[in-house]
Amino acid sequence: MLEDSEDLLVLTVEPAQGPAFEWRVQGEALTIGRSSKADLVVSDALLSREHARLFRAEGGWFAEDLRSRNGTRLNGQPLTEPRAVSPGDVLLLGGCQVVVGTAATEMRTPSSASGAIRGRSVLRPASDILKAARLSQEGIAEAELSRLRKFAERLQPLIEVNQALSRLVDLDELLQLILTRTFQQLKPEEGAVFLTRQNGEVYRAASRTIEPEGQALFTSRTLTEEVVRGGHALLVQDAQVDERFHDAESVMRAGVHSLIAAPFLDPDGTSLGMIVLTSRATSRQFEEDDLELLTSLAAVAALRIRNVALAEEAAQRRRLDDELSLARRIQVALYPKSLPDLPGYEIVAFNLPSRTVSGDLFQVMARKEGKECVLFIADVSGKGIGAALLTASLEALCAAPLEVGRTPDRVFARVSSLLYRRTSPEKYATALLATLRPESGTVRFANAGHNPGLLVRAWGSLKALRATGVPLGMFPHAPYSAETLNLNRGDTLILFTDGIVEARNPEGEEYGSARLETVAVAHRGSSAKEIAGAIERDLADFVGGVPYTDDRTLVILKRIVVPRDPGTG
Repeated sequence: MLEDSEDLLVLTVEPAQGPAFEWRVQGEALTIGRSSKADLVVSDALLSREHARLFRAEGGWFAEDLRSRNGTRLNGQPLTEPRAVSPGDVLLLGGCQVVVGTAATEMRTPSSASGAIRGRSVLRPASDILKAARLSQEGIAEAELSRLRKFAERLQPLIEVNQALSRLVDLDELLQLILTRTFQQLKPEEGAVFLTRQNGEVYRAASRTIEPEGQALFTSRTLTEEVVRGGHALLVQDAQVDERFHDAESVMRAGVHSLIAAPFLDPDGTSLGMIVLTSRATSRQFEEDDLELLTSLAAVAALRIRNVALAEEAAQRRRLDDELSLARRIQVALYPKSLPDLPGYEIVAFNLPSRTVSGDLFQVMARKEGKECVLFIADVSGKGIGAALLTASLEALCAAPLEVGRTPDRVFARVSSLLYRRTSPEKYATALLATLRPESGTVRFANAGHNPGLLVRAWGSLKALRATGVPLGMFPHAPYSAETLNLNRGDTLILFTDGIVEARNPEGEEYGSARLETVAVAHRGSSAKEIAGAIERDLADFVGGVPYTDDRTLVILKRIVVPRDPGTG
């Protein structure tokens, strides 16, 4: 047993988490627990609020258990009544070990190690508070009736808040509901909810004061770092003398006396933000019970905040999907509803978008009372909604000059100038426009920087329909020329966009124009529909399941060989 001497009692404390530290006992007694009311505060979920006590009596020091939930052991034996302690004795309290000793050297304070700010503040991991709030079966069996009543009293507001938050509301209404319930339970003067954006920025999302004209709650970097970033629940009993807030000008300037703050922790431990309650009146000082209740309320609210955020994200996605679907329906309406029926010719045309909407455009139409057929294909810069809008604009600009019968080079000169004036410099389109006179098979075309079209002769030779001008919309005034060729019986004209030739396989290789030409020549004797199918099958085999990154559009015109009537000649 320790005799009365000039040496003070010194404890070496090894908490369940964090580094060990020494504690010099001053006075005639010392209580150990997780409550701020204890003399030695240790952040340990297994500790009771006032777990055990060391006291001087009969010329020595004694230890006793204060009817703790998980009990106290002295040198491995349960401490059922006060017992004398001597240097080297070991006390086990929950997950914390305390070694009794003496020392003449100055010991460090435990504020950083134990997570306590003595007599002023308590900073504890919010996860520890939530764990401690869940009574184990052993704890229930050992707890006294008053503790169970207190637990039930604390559980009731949690049930009420959970019920209040259970209905699906928008985020603003939810945050106001959270503040209303916390004000009813904890009676602060000011309160605010801070949420975290996707980029990590913390912003004030909602606030409330008891006075209609009260000032809005301050924003504190100190609170943000401790509570949101660190995931700690924080109790400050007097901010004006708390060294943690000496440099927090917003807190000092606001005249805050006492405050509590808890993070919104989702199930995976991610902090969604925090709730802060403050009081400027010295008559209202928050206690650790308030901190525990606020932390539990914040945990319930975090689930609702996450659910509302997920619901809003889902609603936004549905709205975007609806808008994209509408855009696609509008875009499809720009394509010809049916292809012209030209005796002696076969026509196939289709568009396959890589996304919901496409940046490609095609048109096949008869004009001049069926004496001419127009074949038009274009690919605008960009992807997605922006590209789809540009295709709609391009279609509108081309419609009138095509219908009145202008030649391909004149159509492009006019459209390019209009497109330049209506769009930004980086917006442009490549296009190929060809007009066919069915009776003679004469084709006149202009190519505005587009992929060269392919003319596959019946005997297997190839001719490329190369560029006759720059892409549309690149310059205020651009010249375009037109060229003429003749489509004989058995010949095939193939127009396509770069989504076909630039498609890649798993090795990153492009499909390429050469492979397209090989397939076209090999199937030159087939129908237009069969040629289109052969190209698609060969392309699918090549990419091997790699997603297409660009839209694919194909227009095929074939002049068929009319079989001779066996009754003639």
